[in-house]
Amino acid sequence: MKKTYSQAEHEELIVLEIRKAIEHRATWMYLLLQEARKRGLDWDDFARPAIRATGCLGGKKRREKMENPHSMEEFATVFAGGNSRAVFEMEVLAADEESYYLDFHYCPLVSAWEKLGASPEEIEQLCDIAMDGDRGIADEFPAFEFSLGKTIAQGHSICQIRFDKRK
Repeated sequence: MKKTYSQAEHEELIVLEIRKAIEHRATWMYLLLQEARKRGLDWDDFARPAIRATGCLGGKKRREKMENPHSMEEFATVFAGGNSRAVFEMEVLAADEESYYLDFHYCPLVSAWEKLGASPEEIEQLCDIAMDGDRGIADEFPAFEFSLGKTIAQGHSICQIRFDKRK
């Protein structure tokens, strides 16, 4: 007999599958960086530019979807959709023409790194490298300034993602 799912159950399954995919990506990232370290390479020397370039590609795609790439309110509609908000348990604190503030209450990347036995210092560095993707997105929007506050990787209960309109 075929199981049927309610809309809520279906959405929950989607979120769990996306989390698993992100954890898998974080596992790849960690293992690749560990192999690089064994070969004497510094993570910051090559991982940061590569991940930032990935963010720039994502930023360009987001910008192309917008009528006005200087509008923070419009940016808020393309930065993180419903599934992303659910996956990271995002709380929107502000979404107006001057600022777009999000608090993430869950991080599947940190979850994966913890499961792999990464040290707290490694997790903090991995997170900051991964955040270069968001920095790359912000690079594609010169009217906005990106900042990162507390992070789950630092042991806090939230990640503070902030975009402010440049003055």
